[in-house]
Amino acid sequence: MNSKQRIINILAGQPVDRPGFWLGNPADDTKEIYYRHFGITGEAETMPEEFLKSSQVKTNLSGRRDLELNLAVGSDMIWISPELDAFAYRDPRHKPMWDFYGGKERLSLTQPGYFGDCEDPAEVDGFDWPNPDYLDFSTTHRNVREANDAGLAVFGGMWMPFFHIAADFFGMENYFVKMYTHPEVVEAVTERIIRFYLEANHRCLDLMGGELAAGFFGNDFGSQLDLLIAPGLIERFIMPYYERLIAQIKSYGLKVVVHACGAIDRIIPRMIEAGIEGLHPLQAKAAGMDAVHLASKYRGQVAFIGGVDTQELLPFGTVEQVRAEVFRLRKVFGNDFVVSPSHEALLSNVSPEKVIAMSEAAREPLA
Repeated sequence: MNSKQRIINILAGQPVDRPGFWLGNPADDTKEIYYRHFGITGEAETMPEEFLKSSQVKTNLSGRRDLELNLAVGSDMIWISPELDAFAYRDPRHKPMWDFYGGKERLSLTQPGYFGDCEDPAEVDGFDWPNPDYLDFSTTHRNVREANDAGLAVFGGMWMPFFHIAADFFGMENYFVKMYTHPEVVEAVTERIIRFYLEANHRCLDLMGGELAAGFFGNDFGSQLDLLIAPGLIERFIMPYYERLIAQIKSYGLKVVVHACGAIDRIIPRMIEAGIEGLHPLQAKAAGMDAVHLASKYRGQVAFIGGVDTQELLPFGTVEQVRAEVFRLRKVFGNDFVVSPSHEALLSNVSPEKVIAMSEAAREPLA
């Protein structure tokens, strides 16, 4: 069984020879360390300042070197999205896709953006919203084709972190407050974000949906201890939009995998009801997110991706401890599981040897 078929079967709940493995998407400085370790050469990427100021993902090195790294460590899959490509959005004015702060850099999550003081939904249309006509998928599509040719399953499509984009437009704490004080403004802003993403992802999936193993998008709803907002607020301000994004991906015949960090156990049933087939990254140390608990409640309803602790084990544990944890997770989840870090953006304190240990333990026969 090849890597792509293995991942497709895991998401479909079909038999596989072993669990999958994914390196994740390490931080850019970590990737450079791994490139050197595995002897991966190639021209370093230069990213425009306007992209780095507004990017919702801080691990943006992609392309051929990233593919070679995933192959070197034995990944079964790779994540390729236009929102990881610094040149996929080409506004002729050199503006980023999301200009929350009028060209300024985000300094904190509470920093108010364009809608920080907005109290009238009629003002929402006055923002210079991103134009899907400025999207250029050529590099993303080339990377998808190369990964397919190499036999990997590709998770892709637009990343669509609408929860975080809304939080940046308001400032995170202000965003949560406005859900109570000005809910119509929150809904108007979210609707415009979703309207852009539905059109952008429609164009993306029209072009390359047939070459993906799954649509993959991400919004983090949890802290280390609980949800960031109450389930009732998630039901009103998140789930209607979530369901529209999921329905669109499914209309292309694709499985849906979502990224959601933190202690999200209270809404996993709702996410499954909304139609997801895969859940990433299983923040191992967050409340209610331990493997035994998750498997006892949800095994057979959703495929899990992640779970190898990045807070303590991978940075500070031994290679043998990493191997032992992977074997434990495999026994808990069985083969309908993708071994991967509990957060995809591995930091530079996770050595290549720990990654190799994860990969080898994912692929070895269980005793």
